[in-house]
Amino acid sequence: MRISQLEDKRVALWGWGREGRAAYRAIRARLPELPLTLFCSAEEAADARGIGDAAFSVETEASAGRLSAFDVVVKSPGISPCRPEAMVAAHEGTRFVGGTALWFAERPDARTVCVTGTKGKSTTTALLAHLLRAGGHRTALCGNIGLPLLELLDAEAEFWAIELSSYQTRDVASAGVRPHIAVVTNIFPEHLDWHGSEQRYIDDKLALLTEAKPRIAVLNAADRRLAAFGEAWPASPLPDLEVRWFGREDGWHLRGDVLCRGGDEIFDTASIPLPGRHNRGNLCGVLTAIEALGLDAATFPPHAASFRPLPHRLQTIGTREGITYVNDSISTTPHASLAALDVFRGRRVALLVGGHDRGLDWSDFAEALSRSPHRDVRALAEGPAYEAPAAIVTMGQNGGRIHALLEGLARDGAFVLREAGDLSEAVALARQALAGEGVVLMSPGAPSFGAYRDYTERGRHFAQLAGFSPDAITAIPGLGIAP
Repeated sequence: MRISQLEDKRVALWGWGREGRAAYRAIRARLPELPLTLFCSAEEAADARGIGDAAFSVETEASAGRLSAFDVVVKSPGISPCRPEAMVAAHEGTRFVGGTALWFAERPDARTVCVTGTKGKSTTTALLAHLLRAGGHRTALCGNIGLPLLELLDAEAEFWAIELSSYQTRDVASAGVRPHIAVVTNIFPEHLDWHGSEQRYIDDKLALLTEAKPRIAVLNAADRRLAAFGEAWPASPLPDLEVRWFGREDGWHLRGDVLCRGGDEIFDTASIPLPGRHNRGNLCGVLTAIEALGLDAATFPPHAASFRPLPHRLQTIGTREGITYVNDSISTTPHASLAALDVFRGRRVALLVGGHDRGLDWSDFAEALSRSPHRDVRALAEGPAYEAPAAIVTMGQNGGRIHALLEGLARDGAFVLREAGDLSEAVALARQALAGEGVVLMSPGAPSFGAYRDYTERGRHFAQLAGFSPDAITAIPGLGIAP
C-alpha cells in the first residue's frame, strides 16, 4: 500500500516510538491534511500532542472497538498482531500495516538486501554496508538496526542494507514488492510472547522467503532449520526463487580461520575485529550476498579489517583490576549465551544469565555445558561441547528457574553457581568468583523487560557498574547513507 492510497481512508497510528514518529512524518509529507489518530501510552501522549497538528488526535486506549473504527492502522513493529484487540479489529476489516511495508511500496525499484535471523542480523547488516561502502558503493544502513526506513523515504542509494526483525518480515510481504536479496543467518526460538508460538515465530521469519519472494535467497547451510527448509524447497510453490548457500564447501565458508570460496583460500580472518566464529561465519553470508549483487566478492574481505563492531554485541568495554568486562546485552536466547561463552574458550569466565521470562527452554544450555570436554569425553559424540565457565550468576525473572536447572552441574563441580537479585549484585558476585582474574561476560540469554526499558539500557547500566562511561559504548556506527 502506497501512502497516497491512504487518502480518503480512516487512518490511525499505533505506537509513538521512533517508528511511529517516522510514519507520522512520512504520511504528513505526502498527505498534509489527512486526519490521523494516534494510539499511544499516557507517557507518550504529551509529546505527541505537542506537535500542534489540528488534524492529529491522540488517544491512550487502543481497544478493539476503537481500532475497528479505522480502515488502516499503521502499527509500530513492537506491537504484536496477535494481541486480542488487534485480532478482533482485523476480523472486522481493519488493515494493519507497518512502516516497512509503506517504504517498500514507495520504493519498488530499490536494490535491497534484507537481512534477518534470530542472532547476528545486526552485525551482518552493518558488515554488509561497511564492505559495500569500502568498495565504493553508496549504501544505506537502516531498518531494525536503529534507523526506520521511513526516515529515508526520499533518499537515494545504490544499495540498501536493511535489517528486519521477525516483527517486520511480513511487512515486506504485505507491500507486494519483491526484495532483491534476502539473507537469513539462523533460526532459534525467540520472541514467543510476541508471535504466540515457536512455529508462528519460524513462519514469520521465513515469510521473508515464502511470502515476500525475494529474487535471491542467501541461507546459512550450518543452521539445521534452514537446511531442512532448503531441502524441501524444490517442492515449494516458488520455483523462481534462487537459493545460494553459505557455510558449505561449494560456496563461501571457513576452513579454520581461513575464508574460502569453494576450494580457493581467499583471506585469513584471524586479525579482523569480529568476535566469535559465528560472526566470521556471517561474513561468509555477507560475501555471498555481495556476489549475488553481481560484484566480485573476492575483492571485499580485506575491508573487514576496518569494521567497527556494534555495541552490546560481545563488546569488550574495558579491563579493571585484572578483570575484563564484556557486554553482550543483545543476547536474548540461551543459544546466544552459549555462542558468547565459546568466544572466550580457554579463559576464566563468570557468565551472567537471566532476565525477562518468556518461557524459553534452557535445558539445551545445561546439556551443552554437561558435555564440557573437561567432564566427560564420552559425551562429546552426543553434540557440541562448550567449555564450562568458572562461574555462572543467575538473575532476573527467570534466574531462579535457570539456577534450579544448573544446580546439579554445580554440585558436581562443573562451575561455581550463584543467584543474584539484580544486575548490580550479579556483577559483584561475578567479581568475587573471579578473584581478580578473568572475564565478566554479561550474555543474559533473555530480554531486559521489566528491569530495563531495552537491551541498550541494560548494557549501559552494566558498563556503569563495571566502572566505564555508558555514553562511550552506545553509538551504532554507519547508520544512514554513505559515502
